[in-house]
Amino acid sequence: MKRIVIVGVSAAGLTAAETLRRRGWDGHLTLIGDEPHPPYDRPPLSKQILTGDWPAERAVLRSPQDLARLEADLHLGQPATALDVAGRRVHLGGGESIGFDGLIIATGVVPRRLPGSDLAGVHVLRTLDDALALRAALLTGPRVVVVGAGFLGTEVAAAARTMGLEVTVVEPEPVPVRRPFGERIGALVADLHRAHGTRLRCGIPARRLRSAGGRVTGVELGDGTALPADLVVLALGATPATGWLTGSGLRLADGVVCDACCRAAPGIYAAGDVASWPNPHFGTRIRLEHRMNATEQAIAAAGNLLGDATPFAPVPYFWTDQYDTKIQAYGVFPPDADLRVISGDPSNGRFTAAYGHQGVVVGVLGWNAPRELRTLRRLVVERARWTAVTDAGPCPPPTVDRWWQSTRPRTLGVHS
Repeated sequence: MKRIVIVGVSAAGLTAAETLRRRGWDGHLTLIGDEPHPPYDRPPLSKQILTGDWPAERAVLRSPQDLARLEADLHLGQPATALDVAGRRVHLGGGESIGFDGLIIATGVVPRRLPGSDLAGVHVLRTLDDALALRAALLTGPRVVVVGAGFLGTEVAAAARTMGLEVTVVEPEPVPVRRPFGERIGALVADLHRAHGTRLRCGIPARRLRSAGGRVTGVELGDGTALPADLVVLALGATPATGWLTGSGLRLADGVVCDACCRAAPGIYAAGDVASWPNPHFGTRIRLEHRMNATEQAIAAAGNLLGDATPFAPVPYFWTDQYDTKIQAYGVFPPDADLRVISGDPSNGRFTAAYGHQGVVVGVLGWNAPRELRTLRRLVVERARWTAVTDAGPCPPPTVDRWWQSTRPRTLGVHS
C-alpha cells in the first residue's frame, strides 16, 4: 500500500494520520479537510471558546512543526465531493481528484436546521468559525433562545448564562439530555439550569422561527406561543456528513456502515462521528459522536487498514461541563435501562450511578465524582451482572426512587 488518503482532519483524521506514521508506514499520505483551519479540538467550542476563557488558537491540536513531521499533503478548505470506489479516487470541490490504495473516512457530522433558518441572528455550532461568530453575537447582549437541550444546547445555554445573558431553552422532551441519560438525570440537569437562571420550555417543540427584515425575532412553539429572541442557537443534533458518498457504492445508513473492524469496503475504513459499526462488547450497532471515540476509533481504523484485523469494541467515554458541574459517563444508556445510585447523594451535587439493561451493567455515570467513576468503569468492562449493584446493600439516602418521586412534579412541567 503506497498511497493513503484521509478525508477529514479533525480529531479522528489527525489521529489516524499520526497512527499510520507511528506504526512505521512511510508511504504517500494525503489529508483532505473542508475547513481552512489546521486540526483543532471541538469540545472547547461550546465552552471555553464561547465564553472567551480561551483564545481560538488554544483549541488547535498540533503545532505547524508537528503537522510537518507527518510528511503529508494537506488539502485544507477543499471539501471532498465524490468517491470513486472502483477507480480508487477522491474528487475535490476544485475539480482535482486524488488516487489512493487505502482510504479512511473521518468527515464527522453536519448540524440539523429548521426550515427557514437562513436568517441573521440564527446560529449553529459545529466549527471554529461558528463558535467565533456566535461569541461575537453574544457579546452584544442579546436575548437568547436555544432550540434543543442535548449536550450542545445545554452547554451553549450554560455559557450564555455565565456571560449574564437572558437565556431560554426549548426542548420537545420532558427534560434536558433525556436521550443520553434518561429522565432522572435529565431532571437534575433541568434543576441545575434553573438554579442558574435559565428558563426551560420542556415538553414542547419549536414550530418555526419568526422574523422581520431578514432577521430572527423569535421562536414560535408548538402550542402557538412565541418566545422573543435577538439570537437563536439551533442545537437540534446532527447527521453524518455522507452526502459526498452518495452513489459511491458504500452502504450508508445513519453514517458509513462498517464491519466490526471499521471496514466499509476493501481498503476503505471509517472513524469518528461518521462511522456506524457493530460493537462486539455491547452486541449492537452504534454510532458515537463523542470526542474520545474519535481518537480511539481512528487508532483502530488505521491499524486495521495496515492489517491488524482487530474488532473495535470500546467502552465509550464522554462528558459534559456545565456551570460548575462535570457529568462523565462510561458505556451505553438504553432508554429502558434501570438506574441506581451507587455512592453520594444527588441532592448534594455529587454522586455516581449505574445503568442496568437485560440483567447487565451497561453504563456508569458520575456527577462531580471523577475518581469514583473511574473505579466503577470496571462494572461495564466486565459486563457485571445487575445484581452486583442491586445486592450491594442500601444506597446512601435518598434512594433513586425517593429522589425521583420528590423531584418529578417540579421537572416534568412545560416550563419554569
